[in-house]
Amino acid sequence: MKKLILTIMAAAVLLPLANKICGQQMQFSPNNKLRMAEQIIENYYVEDVNADSVVQEAIVAMLKTLDPHSSYSNPEETTELTQPLEGKFSGIGIQFNMSTDTVYVIQTTGGGPSEKVGIQPGDKIISANDTILAGRKLPNSKILKTLRGEKGSKVRLMVMRGNNPELLEFVVTRDDIPLYSVNEAYMVDDNTGYIAVSRFAEETPTEVRQAAAKLAKKGMKQLIIDLQDNGGGYLGAACQMAADFLHAGDPVVYTAGRNSAPQHFNLDVDGKYLDIPVVVMVNQFSASASEIFSGAMQDNDRGLVVGRRTFGKGLVQRPFPFPDGSMIRLTTARYYTPSGRCIQKHYAKGHSEEYELDILNRLNSGELWSADSIKLIDSLQYRTLRNHRTVYGGGGILPDIFVPVDTTYFTPYYRAMLGKGSLNSYVLNYVDTNRKQLQKLYPDEDRFYRDFNVTDRMLTDLVARTTADSTEFNSEQWERSKPYVTAIVKGLISRDLFERGSFSRATNMFDPVFKAAYEAINDPKRYNRLLGNTK
Repeated sequence: MKKLILTIMAAAVLLPLANKICGQQMQFSPNNKLRMAEQIIENYYVEDVNADSVVQEAIVAMLKTLDPHSSYSNPEETTELTQPLEGKFSGIGIQFNMSTDTVYVIQTTGGGPSEKVGIQPGDKIISANDTILAGRKLPNSKILKTLRGEKGSKVRLMVMRGNNPELLEFVVTRDDIPLYSVNEAYMVDDNTGYIAVSRFAEETPTEVRQAAAKLAKKGMKQLIIDLQDNGGGYLGAACQMAADFLHAGDPVVYTAGRNSAPQHFNLDVDGKYLDIPVVVMVNQFSASASEIFSGAMQDNDRGLVVGRRTFGKGLVQRPFPFPDGSMIRLTTARYYTPSGRCIQKHYAKGHSEEYELDILNRLNSGELWSADSIKLIDSLQYRTLRNHRTVYGGGGILPDIFVPVDTTYFTPYYRAMLGKGSLNSYVLNYVDTNRKQLQKLYPDEDRFYRDFNVTDRMLTDLVARTTADSTEFNSEQWERSKPYVTAIVKGLISRDLFERGSFSRATNMFDPVFKAAYEAINDPKRYNRLLGNTK
């Protein structure tokens, strides 16, 4: 009773004091108000409270009122954030965001376990084994602990794709996650090189430079750079990679913000590959540093951009670390392409849920299927720097050649074959059984792709394996997916058989963006016309 009386007396003293302070507007800052609120909760709340938790939740709530990309991470999450760009770990191989209360796959690691079984950017992971992940608003640290584990251990994921209520099942075998930026590099023909870049990490420019040098020795005279599903990374890596293809003095990007002076990133020397035609492949999941690179190539009239409108992530996050290892990544500026286009797509402050649904809205509006569905705003017209072509702002990079989504081969039977791990398991078993013979017959990847063929017997065995995994055979769907599955089998064998073996070398012929890029780069008249070159 005595304690209660003292508490009431203290509150009676505190409240008039607060009122007095509130009356002195010049002295009572929002900072003082926030501190006072935390102290009131800590001292007078009906139950014991964890002050660290209260402050953390307050920071998270504050950042949610700003923009979709300002964020707070606790010490463990801060460490985890750097690993996809710097370290190595065993897990399922995805980058993800918490979209409201759902694990949203941003990107799969090239060659990693999730990509092998068919998990795609945009998928939502509902559960992992017996742990429900959706609807619980779990911290990233809890999700990471659930998805990661010892190499060789398995995790059963239930995944929602798009707005389809029927969940897909994937059995993923955890493995060491390869963190190379250049997942694929090969000669498409005697003249055309292909390099796929999955992220912009510290070593990305070096990896691209090394890959291009190897292709040049094989006769490369033109280059396709694949940035599809590349979620970005370091600004510096994008600028250094652009430096190999642009002229001295060419601008790559600039940033501008309320309290940060504009920063212009221009090149000091000529790049090594100034004279070769270049086509950049992008899609709706190409973001951030991918947009900086493709925007620089487009605005400097240095290469064609082919695919679909990119994600539109053009906010600059500056890290503000705390002594306890936690960190705020606060948006301090926006990225602008050399012509002046703001890369960031529209967002409403405090409405991150609506922002996360943008890709789904593009699907529903028809933008992923038809270029006519893309809204072009006259007031957001810009001109490229050399040839003065018209390009549009409004968020993301609009391609010079639009390519719609193609789902011809993606039947339910094929998805089940991937999701239950039947396809990957079959290939792993095939390679393990025949490895010595395969290595003898195909000592290098070029000979493998030239001479190896997936036989009818192999496909029959694959179907039998799929049936054994409780997937009912569907003849019509199998015939529709069969050509693509055949290519996937060959690509997976190559990836397993050779160190950093190429998967896309087998499957690119089924990628409409690649086919459009290849056609454009091999049609000099069209290539130069679209770039605005007069010579």
